[in-house]
Amino acid sequence: MTEQRPIRVLTVDDHPLLREGIAAVIEGQSDMKLVGEATNGVEAIDQFRQHRPDVTLMDLRMPDMNGIEAITAIRKEYPAARIIVLTTYAGDVQALGALKAGASAYLLKSMLRKELLDTIRTVHAGRRHIPAEIASEIAEHATDDALTAREIEVLRRVGAGNSNKQIAALLSISEGTVKAHMKSILPKLDARDRTHAVMIAVKRGILDV
Repeated sequence: MTEQRPIRVLTVDDHPLLREGIAAVIEGQSDMKLVGEATNGVEAIDQFRQHRPDVTLMDLRMPDMNGIEAITAIRKEYPAARIIVLTTYAGDVQALGALKAGASAYLLKSMLRKELLDTIRTVHAGRRHIPAEIASEIAEHATDDALTAREIEVLRRVGAGNSNKQIAALLSISEGTVKAHMKSILPKLDARDRTHAVMIAVKRGILDV
């Protein structure tokens, strides 16, 4: 009987402590091997080309190029790439974006200790893994009206502390148009006011913090 080749893993995260922790866990497994590490999306693409890993662990929020952009680029070049997203945030919009980009699984960093190894094996076997809490978040908002690109832009400026007048000047639109956008945004997010709208948008992954 031939010995099975270990699952070759690439880890992508800008936090060295997290990479070290993952490396230690993987090195303790007889059926896995860490073949590369990257600190951002640009390095991830380069490392993927170099090592052709079986499974890639991808953080979403990183400098230079984020995880969703990196997943999109890797999957365009290597459609069979199997990628597990690791993130701190359970936002449904962010999760859906990662899955649409081609991720096979989504894991919260708080679940790593319990679920990382099983998820790597599941994805390597060609299956998907979406934790129940994230799946229910996605389902809960599946029929919501999505914010338009302009509404997201307005909300991003609100989150940066700008007044309607300042937002109007920044986006070269009238103050009345800004107010109309806010009037549309609040019911879409089921928000009480503009501050609440920003909080919800960050929690759901519509806005990056």
